[in-house]
Amino acid sequence: MNSQNIRPTRRAFLAGTGAVGFALLASGGVKLFDGSAGAQAADESNVNGWVVIRADGSILIRFGAAEMGQGVNTSLPMIVAEELDADWSRVSVEQVSADPDGIFGNPSFGGMLFSAGSSSVEGYFTALRLAGANARRVLIRTAAAYWGVVPESLATDAGHVVKADGERLGYGEVIRLPAPSVAIDEVSEADLKPRAEWRIIGTDKDRLDIPAKTRGEAIYSIDLRLPGMLYAAQLLAPVEGETPNLISDEASRQVAGVTDIVPLRNSVAVLAETWESALAARDLLQVEWTETSGFRKADSGPEMSELIRAAESGEGDAVVWEERGDASKALAAGGQILSAQYQTVHVYHAQMEPLNAVASVDDDGLGAEVWLGSQSQSVSIGIAAGVLGTTPDRIRMHAMQMGGGFGRRTVFARDLLRDALLLSRHAGRPVKLMWTREDDVKNAWLRPPTAHRLDAVLDADGNITAMRHRVAAPSIVEFAFPNRWNPEVRRDLLVMEGTESRDYAIPDFRAEHLLTPRRSRVAAWRGIGWGPNCFARECFMDELALATGSDPVAFRRQLLRESPRGLAVLNAVAEMSNFGTATEGRALGLSFAGYKATMGAGVAEVSMEDGRFRVHRFWAAVDPGIVIHPQNYLAQVEGGILFGLSSLMRERTTFTGGVIDQNNFYDYEPIRMDEIPEIEVRILESGGHPSGGGEIGVPMTGAAVVNALRSLTGKAPTALPLGEGVP
Repeated sequence: MNSQNIRPTRRAFLAGTGAVGFALLASGGVKLFDGSAGAQAADESNVNGWVVIRADGSILIRFGAAEMGQGVNTSLPMIVAEELDADWSRVSVEQVSADPDGIFGNPSFGGMLFSAGSSSVEGYFTALRLAGANARRVLIRTAAAYWGVVPESLATDAGHVVKADGERLGYGEVIRLPAPSVAIDEVSEADLKPRAEWRIIGTDKDRLDIPAKTRGEAIYSIDLRLPGMLYAAQLLAPVEGETPNLISDEASRQVAGVTDIVPLRNSVAVLAETWESALAARDLLQVEWTETSGFRKADSGPEMSELIRAAESGEGDAVVWEERGDASKALAAGGQILSAQYQTVHVYHAQMEPLNAVASVDDDGLGAEVWLGSQSQSVSIGIAAGVLGTTPDRIRMHAMQMGGGFGRRTVFARDLLRDALLLSRHAGRPVKLMWTREDDVKNAWLRPPTAHRLDAVLDADGNITAMRHRVAAPSIVEFAFPNRWNPEVRRDLLVMEGTESRDYAIPDFRAEHLLTPRRSRVAAWRGIGWGPNCFARECFMDELALATGSDPVAFRRQLLRESPRGLAVLNAVAEMSNFGTATEGRALGLSFAGYKATMGAGVAEVSMEDGRFRVHRFWAAVDPGIVIHPQNYLAQVEGGILFGLSSLMRERTTFTGGVIDQNNFYDYEPIRMDEIPEIEVRILESGGHPSGGGEIGVPMTGAAVVNALRSLTGKAPTALPLGEGVP
């Protein structure tokens, strides 16, 4: 059931002697469950409600998003707890693993359990507020019936219903009242707490996942051990689309603990009693691979040359992404036209936990229990059901915490979980399938490369009157999410978001996507299109400012004259960094960026020494509307900045003959601790609907550093990564 289609109805509050579970629908409706002995056990096992209030006054709040280190296991329950007026010290939380009744889905993804693109708080915010408020109204009206007073005379205070004379009932006491059923009116947005009364949202609660992670007690799927479990290691196809011909497994079968060797569609798997045995036996397999895959001819260097030619010529399969006015006509008319070209390369997600899955298929082969750290419980359950040819209700999913996602754990289950299920069904035992770091690197789904051509028309006063932003890149959506790809429309938001430049007052504007053939597996990567697209645009903005003799801040102020939020973050970061007065031997570079509804601006301070650049400080001002959990939001922005800095310094994936050249972190090197700059982030809340923080740090970094290098050296790099120095 799609949670967006659920109509709120009047519900009855059924009081009993145990706990009460509230199914707080994503639409804001509320369904209440009998808390009597026996009934509650069934409700909890069925995972039907966001909130469970126990007789001792403790509260369990469930959340539908996937926890991958971004802190949603704290921020989302905080939203419910605020409107519920809960005692936060009595709150525990639980991640939802499945959603058979359509209660927990993210409205931003059509009611699916799907976590990506900084969409959790943005998508769930209003629904969770309404849900918490509905539950609070139920408690108030039940207490009012018991006291014989009108509900309007009662208030709540940190887990208590309070009478005007000060008499109090704890929520645990309320759910034990022998009250009759009470008709409950649904809460509307007008009934929600005014911001001045918030006492949980906007405060720095301790993240609930940190203690267990710090003590090493947090359990990830890679940690899981089940009775009778086998370990599986795969010898994976070196090139996409190839299949194995097992020449000999005799030596592998002689390794102690090996139970079986299983050829699969794109691999040969070793099943063993220990992981060490599985790995040792894998290395002894003799396998020949088909050499008919078209990706055997794929090389990353020629692919980039192809993209550059497409972006420069404009010839090919073009799709208009955004158009205001008529930029093509304005460019054709001539005048002062400036042009520039930029590139970004393939990059790997580099999440700390390599991919893994645990599966235990039922004896009849038509059901399974799975343990998986996935960015989408819904997608994973659907994949598992499809693999086994069964229905989703036969898949018992355990959603595990993840050691990083960044887009890699959105659809990976269609390969990894598929194979774990096939192996478990074959062996008749639980199987843990793990990839080594080398497996993960060699079989990465990469952020695609991009080539950008930007053209702008300037008037006599140095104002941009028209601009075109052309992006040449293969489609992510067509490969990674084929069910969402419309071959008639061919709009790829994962590549093109961030090219719109709507906050800049440019009368004639056009953004277009030149679709090119895919040469590798591609996927969304932190910041999605905003990272490469803002890099290219903001480098171009500094080139235009230089050409017109304008200061980078003043030039952007003129462009942002119709965007109060954009001006606010720009002015804030200019003030924070004291832009225009750099320390001797260093230079400052500016970038304005966004991510969906979040506004941001960044300034980098860089220096050059022995031909190498160093980023010493980075300032950022961000406006996400409303911040639920400030200290966590700051951590998310800082993490995004480091992600962006890392990708502009060295991160690069290349491939030759369809085989990825890199192997591990020694030749795919992220940013090191001694390279991390001082980071200062200022949050400017405009009070609008909350938007994400996990991505906004990435789009502002590349251009800020490049623009600083231009100021320092007079040279402006046009491609990421920059490498050890300035090209």
